[in-house]
Amino acid sequence: MLIDVHAHWGPWFFSMDVASIDVNIDGLNRFGIDLQLVSAIEAIVYDAPAGNRSLAEQLPADPRLRGMIVVDPRRLDEARKDLDELLAGDGRARWAGAKIHSEYSRTPISTPPMQAAIELTTEYGLPTLVHTWGDTVLDLADVAARVPGARVLAGHMGASGWPRVPEAAERSDRIWFEPCWSAPEANRIRWILDRIGPDRMMFGTDATLIDPSVALGALEAAELTPEEHAAVTHANAQALFGL
Repeated sequence: MLIDVHAHWGPWFFSMDVASIDVNIDGLNRFGIDLQLVSAIEAIVYDAPAGNRSLAEQLPADPRLRGMIVVDPRRLDEARKDLDELLAGDGRARWAGAKIHSEYSRTPISTPPMQAAIELTTEYGLPTLVHTWGDTVLDLADVAARVPGARVLAGHMGASGWPRVPEAAERSDRIWFEPCWSAPEANRIRWILDRIGPDRMMFGTDATLIDPSVALGALEAAELTPEEHAAVTHANAQALFGL
């Protein structure tokens, strides 16, 4: 089984034709992805409430899709309204967690507004995928340690800050790591698994910005054992997101 915990739907502001949900579905079919957790690009880069509701209309297109509600730390009143409305009734089954992008929201992970946002998603019982880059992977671990019950997933595993992952894992036992990156460095996945074990890492692609083949190639290069492969490709995600 293969679960992609970091993907997107909608038009990017780059010169790419990836706006249609059909692009997501094509990736699922080509690479055998069984479940994909998606957030709306509109919600991340422009308007969270509008983007979240646009995504809600797209999720029924394929049963393999699950939504990630984007929370803007600058607009927490609107975020609470989104959570109340989108998670109500039968809609809850369509949403797996929350997504916060620290850079597009101009909210550093170390700041009080970011902690307040993670306190909000924790209140609603949602694991939260947060964009991390460089040393901010340590900042996210510190937030997880401060917020009781928080469950956070470091998107990109810090990217260029990936050597800090073992330290982040020591700072909190409620942070997990997702290693997709557009310019991956060799051997980083194997290096980290050898230091923290397989129970804190999950597979993600950053589709539709990046073709899933990049993340799959990095995973293959890590030469996972069968136990590591099962943990990273699906078991950890199933446990964290209740899939």
